[in-house]
Amino acid sequence: MKQIASIIAVMQVFFLQAQNFENNWTGYFSYASLKSISQGNDKIYAAAENSVFIYDLSTQETETISTINGLSGKEITTAYYSENYGLYVVGYKNGLIEIVIDGDENILKVVDIREKLTIPPDSKQINHFYEYNDKLYISTGYGISVYNMGALEFGDTYYIGNLGGQIAVTQTTVFGDLIYASTSNNGIKSALVNDENIIDYQQWTTSSLGGYKGIQTLGTELYALNNTNILFKQDADLGFIEIDSFSSSVIDFGVQSNILTITTENTIQAFEEGYNLLAEVNNLMGYDYTLQSGFYFNNIFYLGTSTLGMLVVPESPQEALQVLPAGPLYNQPFSIDASPGQLWVSFGDVDLTFNPFPLTRKGISNFKNEAWKNIKYDSLIDQLGVNDVNDLVYVKINPENPFVTYMSSYQKGLLKLNGQEPSILYNETNSPMDIALENEDEGIRVYGADFDREQNLWFVQSKIDNGLLKLTPDGQFQTIDISNIIDAESELALSKVAVSRTGYVFFGAVENGLIGYNPTTNQFNKIGEGLGSGNLPTTDIKALVFDNQNRLWIGTRKGLRVLYSVGSFFESGAETDAQSIIILEDGVPQELLFLQSITDIEVDGSNNKWISTATSGVFYLSSNGQETLLRFTSDNSPLPSDNVLDIAIDDSSGKVYFATNDGLVAFNGTSTAARDDLENVYAFPNPVRPNFTGNVTIEGLTAKANVKITDITGNLVFETTSEGGSVQWDTTAFGKYKVASGVYLILITSDDNLQTKVTKIMIIR
Repeated sequence: MKQIASIIAVMQVFFLQAQNFENNWTGYFSYASLKSISQGNDKIYAAAENSVFIYDLSTQETETISTINGLSGKEITTAYYSENYGLYVVGYKNGLIEIVIDGDENILKVVDIREKLTIPPDSKQINHFYEYNDKLYISTGYGISVYNMGALEFGDTYYIGNLGGQIAVTQTTVFGDLIYASTSNNGIKSALVNDENIIDYQQWTTSSLGGYKGIQTLGTELYALNNTNILFKQDADLGFIEIDSFSSSVIDFGVQSNILTITTENTIQAFEEGYNLLAEVNNLMGYDYTLQSGFYFNNIFYLGTSTLGMLVVPESPQEALQVLPAGPLYNQPFSIDASPGQLWVSFGDVDLTFNPFPLTRKGISNFKNEAWKNIKYDSLIDQLGVNDVNDLVYVKINPENPFVTYMSSYQKGLLKLNGQEPSILYNETNSPMDIALENEDEGIRVYGADFDREQNLWFVQSKIDNGLLKLTPDGQFQTIDISNIIDAESELALSKVAVSRTGYVFFGAVENGLIGYNPTTNQFNKIGEGLGSGNLPTTDIKALVFDNQNRLWIGTRKGLRVLYSVGSFFESGAETDAQSIIILEDGVPQELLFLQSITDIEVDGSNNKWISTATSGVFYLSSNGQETLLRFTSDNSPLPSDNVLDIAIDDSSGKVYFATNDGLVAFNGTSTAARDDLENVYAFPNPVRPNFTGNVTIEGLTAKANVKITDITGNLVFETTSEGGSVQWDTTAFGKYKVASGVYLILITSDDNLQTKVTKIMIIR
């Protein structure tokens, strides 16, 4: 490899260096859809939608690289491995380039194109990389940028359109003393590659008109593929002449190791010089695949598919080996729910107006005991014996019986799962649920759901008078008529559901705000916008959850509210206005999360609140909301997007899962649910070493346990009461100063004073 030492020496000068988050985060990305495959260093580099895996040819082991390691998590469009420099270069739709250096855990971000103000955002896409004489020619939506691989810095940019305008370049190649560029609409252009004035658009000539997908050098031959899938070969006298055509669209066209590979959705062909067919794959027994990329190397095809990851297919016999790192089916999780050691994921979709069209027909994914089980859509409907179960938009695990899970379909009813297997689809044929009143195409629009303490599932169905339903553990339904409180036909959609510990059922709507139902008295009430009418910032309810103090936290499209007096919600004349949370910012009172579009709220074992938003990432708030404990965005964390759709917490471990529109990640939280006894109390880290700057967590507590910490002589340095199963100590004496080195006693007493526990922790300064 050339100049690796100098690369590492200068990389911090020219780049933003990505942060590695492996200590506190875990990525759960899908590697099933492969955009680009490259080869080098006895490895195969496979670029998925927004992450990468590396397949070692000698050991057949895989390694994944994602936002956890520092990738941006944005949409990858192309990638390239440079054997000369040991660099893996990843290009993105937004113009970002990221470089992975062999043997170095750091990922370097090249932001020049992404930040260029003179280039429209929709023209920044990286289309192709081509390396020649220590330079990387980058084909983009605006032209060609040249990147010096040795110095790790940009050189010139070639704007080769008329009068030097920006045009989309799909590929480049050097043939003889000319550099050729295929363009999406402006033909094939060429110039002398070593011309000192190559930056001048007038030095470029057009040798063929029309739109082209790519241009490649194969030994002493030059090939070009146009937008209508006709293949041309350059003739010294006649120019580009047609030599072949393809009935299916060519989606990958490239040369590696002096082999030309042409890939359509179902076929991949390898050609040597002279356009002699070496081998092809057009059918693989046992695999229903759609190709997106591929190449041929050492008599083996490497196929990048849309749903199966990579298929490794020898020329003979053509028996495929599937290479697919573990993960969920897709990188577009819409709803998630967790129980101890388990996570369910669904991939349905509705927009802000609860429009499910175009309908989403995808399977479901389950993560249990650190292993993924994926049920594809075809298998799902086969196991259920139904024709369709589209748009699974909400997941709810029974907290008292995690063996039972329900998923809401925004078209087809309610799906029940037992263990990891689909059990039954409740719809109009086997339940009281009916097709929507006015428009049968709207189907059975089930959305939010929650369990009460008797394990009854309460859920809502839009566009129908009996829009609130209860399903008992033994499979009995009860319907509740909501027509006296809202007009179900005109209401756009019913959204989330939350059941209080006293059994009150609350559900949200888009146009009718917050509706409450008392099952004991069969009484409804609702609140909306404006003081005296509910004080909601909008009627569009997006999130509902009760905290450990039975307060209802309400997330809307325009901010946050808390209903403190749930018990009086149904009393005539009672105050039912929800309250905003006012905090001080630089001494000025401000409404917390003012105008933020909130997508979900979850409560952890310490009664703290995790709040996700549509545009601003995630907020972690103290139990009363007055303090922001953490703030995660795509800029300071592995979140692949600031559009966080759902949150789920594993109360046994404290792990917090985030479903974004670009993938699933988890943060290793420390707040857990309360335990039944104090038998398994422990503190970590223990010992606390000099370089540790975080908090000590005391885990395994009962609810409302009293926790005291003293030094070895009995001096009290900390005291608190647990909200859930854990508390944290900042290793200070009541926040005043860091305690000295030594052994400290942790004295714990349960709320009823019947249980006590003593443990120790060592502090080393």
